[in-house]
Order: sequence, then structure tokens, then C-alpha cells
Amino acid sequence: MASATSLTSEVSFMEISYWIVAALLGAFYLYAGGKKVTQSQERLQPMMGWVDTVPMPLVRLIGVLEVLGAAGLILPPLTGIAPWLAIAAAIGLVLIQIGGIAVHLSRGEARQIGLNIALLAAAAATHQLAVNLTRP
Repeated sequence: MASATSLTSEVSFMEISYWIVAALLGAFYLYAGGKKVTQSQERLQPMMGWVDTVPMPLVRLIGVLEVLGAAGLILPPLTGIAPWLAIAAAIGLVLIQIGGIAVHLSRGEARQIGLNIALLAAAAATHQLAVNLTRP
């Protein structure tokens, strides 16, 4: 059986791990989503070649979902209000990356899915950390 000191250290480590990964993901998705929401197709195209094959309303929707996902990773655990939303946000971000991988593969861009895979893994880790932190 774990002592109270080791249990406290484990919980503290889990919390720190969550906040590091959630902050990095939150910053990334706030930036990327914000660009998709605010910039024109022409401005996005050099960074995101796929935007020329996807209707701009869908690009904007993806951007809004990314911004909401970023907020969902940070605000609920920070405020203590509905912390389960962090779990939902992490799942949503996993799904966005699965979609991103599918788009790249359908365009023959298998070499460009490295970032998607890393973001998928980080979102999945954030999900698991959030689940562990919300358990009683």
C-alpha cells in the first residue's frame, strides 16, 4: 500500500504532467484554430495545403473546434467547473487529428502526418491524465 507521502507526490506529478501537456496543446490549438477562423484561404494555403480542397466554412468550423478544444483543456480544470469537459476536449482533439491524418493520406501526403501523429498522441495522453485527475 502506498504511503500518504508517495500518493501525494504521484498526484502532484500527474497534475503537473497534465498542465504541461494541456498548456502546450492549448497554445498550439489556440494559434492554429485562430488562424483557421480569421485568415483567408490564400493566407492559409502556404501553411495548410489542404485548405484548397476543403470548403472554407469547414475550415472555419475546424478552427472553432480547435479553439474550443484549447479552452476546454484549460478552463474547466482551472476553475473546477465541469472538469469532465477537459476529457471531452481531449477526445475532440484526438478526433480532429484522426480527420487530419485521413485528409493527408487521401491527398497522398503520408510524409506530412508526423505532426498529426504527435498531436494525436499528446491529446490521447492529455485525455488519460484528465481521466486520472477527475477520478475521486
